[in-house]
Amino acid sequence: MTTDTAVLHVAGRPVGRYVTRPELPARLSPRPYLHPVTTLAGTAVTELGPADHAHHLGVGVAVPDVEGHNFWGGRTFVRDQGPTELDNHGSQRHSAFRLRDPDGFVEELRWVAAGGELLRERRTVAATGLTDSAWALDLTFSLTNVTPGPLSIGSPATNGRPGAAYGGFFWRARKESGAPDVFTADTEGEAGVHGRRADWLALAGSTWTLVFAGATARTRRDPWFVRTGEYPGVGSSLAHDERLPIPPGDTVVRRVVTVVADGRLDRDAAASLVRKAVGP
Repeated sequence: MTTDTAVLHVAGRPVGRYVTRPELPARLSPRPYLHPVTTLAGTAVTELGPADHAHHLGVGVAVPDVEGHNFWGGRTFVRDQGPTELDNHGSQRHSAFRLRDPDGFVEELRWVAAGGELLRERRTVAATGLTDSAWALDLTFSLTNVTPGPLSIGSPATNGRPGAAYGGFFWRARKESGAPDVFTADTEGEAGVHGRRADWLALAGSTWTLVFAGATARTRRDPWFVRTGEYPGVGSSLAHDERLPIPPGDTVVRRVVTVVADGRLDRDAAASLVRKAVGP
């Protein structure tokens, strides 16, 4: 059961459904999400609560460690102990839409854990047509520390699990019989792109391609978190090598633009669409 949704449209076609108040168990760190997101031809390119990771919720913002509170869902990685079931899950609570149009919205959210508000978020989402077979999803999130003391964002990597620097923007893609291809402008394969910085990164499935691009200089400094073999998912890592501090009253801002295309794009086509969506 869900309540209060927004549907994104491009050229009159529905391309994404945004759920603001999902009814989910606390263990999944309830939070708003986009699902399904589709190509212009109608192919779904997201998954919701798959069997391999029930806490993967389409497209959204999720962080496994905000001052010890889990806003990602599932188990928490504990140093020298490993993935551990803890009663430390937070939730992202929709407060209001400040703007709501057919092609996007501006939303206010509260990140709440242990009965208190840690972060306040402004999330801006916009859908823009690019060609007759591709459109772009533009997502910006701004996280402000509303507590009287310092906060920091961490990841399993900063807590002792190498290669697991997930947390931030995250897109759980459609799982198919074969793993998708992944490539950047100069390298390819999960081992080659995971944990690396790149202006853009493409994930190509059987009949679709997603091209992710950091749309600000600060966002582009965050390495990509990439999975293709175990499951298809791409994120932009807020805490890759070290924890990200947020002093009281300070704000962290990131912006990721994702090209959603029908067909399997090559490097030139992916780069061209990114330029159209983000600019040179």
